[in-house]
Amino acid sequence: MTTLYTHKDSNIRKTWMLITVFLVLIIGVGYFLSYYYNNEGILIIALIFSIGSSISSYWFSDKIVLAMCRAIPVKREEYFDLYNIVENLSITAGLPMPKVYIIEEKAPNAFATGRDPKHAVVAVTRGLLNKLDRTELEGVIAHEMSHIGNRDILISTVIVVLAGIVVTASNIFFHMGFGGKRDRERSGGILIIIGIVAMILAPIAATLIKLAISRKREFLADASGALLTRYPEGLASALIKISSDPTPMKVANNATAHLWLDDPFKAEQKTSFFHKIFMTHPPIEERIKALRDIPA
Repeated sequence: MTTLYTHKDSNIRKTWMLITVFLVLIIGVGYFLSYYYNNEGILIIALIFSIGSSISSYWFSDKIVLAMCRAIPVKREEYFDLYNIVENLSITAGLPMPKVYIIEEKAPNAFATGRDPKHAVVAVTRGLLNKLDRTELEGVIAHEMSHIGNRDILISTVIVVLAGIVVTASNIFFHMGFGGKRDRERSGGILIIIGIVAMILAPIAATLIKLAISRKREFLADASGALLTRYPEGLASALIKISSDPTPMKVANNATAHLWLDDPFKAEQKTSFFHKIFMTHPPIEERIKALRDIPA
């Protein structure tokens, strides 16, 4: 039977698998750079950098995200209705009560973050509170609680940090230039070509992995949230209002775009096939249709 926790174990395994893959990628990049420039120190730096970044992505990514979005913690007496909705859905889901944050943005949106349910955060914008009714707000919060229950919040925050590391490492190589100081043998020349190709493709692959995971987890959270509230139309109605709102988000950026309930750059969306490949969220029409196809 499908429950809120159906994808929890799978996401935990994926998180550790992704950390391993990205560690190998960074170490591989470091090895290539150390060979190319005949400097073993580069490999040591890459190793330290990859391990340090992986640790920080696990322990501190939520704090980084909240700071980037200028989120402010709130108390029950300040936002009684919002706090009660989060608390009631936490009890229903069998999850610890997450911390509640608000973001002073007129655009309606929300996200969840944190390394595990005991350290989870639900953040909503001022616009979300002003523009949704209670049923719609419950649908949104249930969606975010589903991210927490399914451990999406861990995999999504880890992937954004690690993907950024790969892009950074690639940029470092190209800024260093291609002028080597050692003579290249034939085999070395082949290694150079492979390395250059890998440096070009690695950031593209990292970005596509991040976006693919983001799109899939939105569908899963929509379905899990509907199971939690037993009322899919609440979230469907919220998505219609949120996606049709033209208000731009001041705190939006490419690094955190995939964390939000709806794409914060939706005003820039196009319908081309190429654009869809790099979308952080599934098309809103597909999400609404999937919710309305859920049996009553």
